[in-house]
Amino acid sequence: MKITEVRVYRHSITVADGRYQMSLSEVDALDCTVVEVVSDTGLVGYGETTPLGPTYQEQHAAGARAAIATVAPALIGLDPRRTSLVYERMDHALNGHRYAKSALDVACWDLTGKSYGERVCDLLGGAERSSVPSYFGVMPATTAETADAARRREQEGYPRIQVKAGGRALADDIDAVRAVAEALSPTTKLLVDPNRGWTTRDTMEFSVACRDIALTIEQPCRTFDEHRRIADKIHHPLFLDESTVDIPTIVRAVTDGVAQGFGMKLSRIGGLTPLRVVRELCVELGVPLTIDDTWGGDITAAATVHMGATVPDAFYEGTWISEPYQKPAYGCLTAPIRHVGGHIPLPAGVGLGVEPDLATWADPVATYR
Repeated sequence: MKITEVRVYRHSITVADGRYQMSLSEVDALDCTVVEVVSDTGLVGYGETTPLGPTYQEQHAAGARAAIATVAPALIGLDPRRTSLVYERMDHALNGHRYAKSALDVACWDLTGKSYGERVCDLLGGAERSSVPSYFGVMPATTAETADAARRREQEGYPRIQVKAGGRALADDIDAVRAVAEALSPTTKLLVDPNRGWTTRDTMEFSVACRDIALTIEQPCRTFDEHRRIADKIHHPLFLDESTVDIPTIVRAVTDGVAQGFGMKLSRIGGLTPLRVVRELCVELGVPLTIDDTWGGDITAAATVHMGATVPDAFYEGTWISEPYQKPAYGCLTAPIRHVGGHIPLPAGVGLGVEPDLATWADPVATYR
């Protein structure tokens, strides 16, 4: 099997309720790039990258397509089933830009599964479960509204609730989190995510004010070094998200005692091939993680759910997908990937289990042969 062509499609994904708000930015629409990797057997594979706007991290949609334009020609003639060799070729063609390489990497895994008649999760080591636990991010609002939203999501079956914080007075965050903690069952996990919107002082003050509440704080500050300075000064477990830009950083975060867990993004780390390494590292080091991505349609959701299904229970904090927050991203012939009772069933079928309805798509914006 050889790669003969790479086609690039562009879609716009609209946020369902007008906007998705974080401490430092908000978005109302996302620029999505889908790649179709074509083989000489007639089988094709799909991958996707959808940056969460241009300021959430060092990614932007036009940059993804520019990077793919550089990398894709180097893949022509390669066997897509040799995923590590494909990744090596991508790195030789372009330094960095993992979020663009992620789409091509996922497409090769999809093609590999179709070639062997296997699901991607089984190629990645085997599914531990037929559906994966998810979690829901509650947007900033009044204290009462935040608590009510968290309670409703818990009643829907979500085993983990994330409260977005930052971008307002710290006292408001503290009040909201305390109200949510009172509203939730003790068995529901609580995560507070400022998305880099707190200072080190904010983080320490929050942790003191809420030290009686069982919760996890995720990526409160901007940089790795800020988290390193406060890791032994707070009273709650610290997960890193936006700072987990590569595998050496993840190893350093664990060995230096900075992080007790990770919110892993598929596109930030570069796709399923490097994410598989992160999964093995976390299991061996005894560190929990989530398997997520910044945003996306069914292709991205399927990739994260397939990987999430392979993580042992003791280390798996769930998978977040953007489906509840957006209008349908693009047409697919297969059933949509969505939450059922706070969990996400694995898609049926080989590969990713997602078949785009290309008849409803616009023509490719670029093709590489």
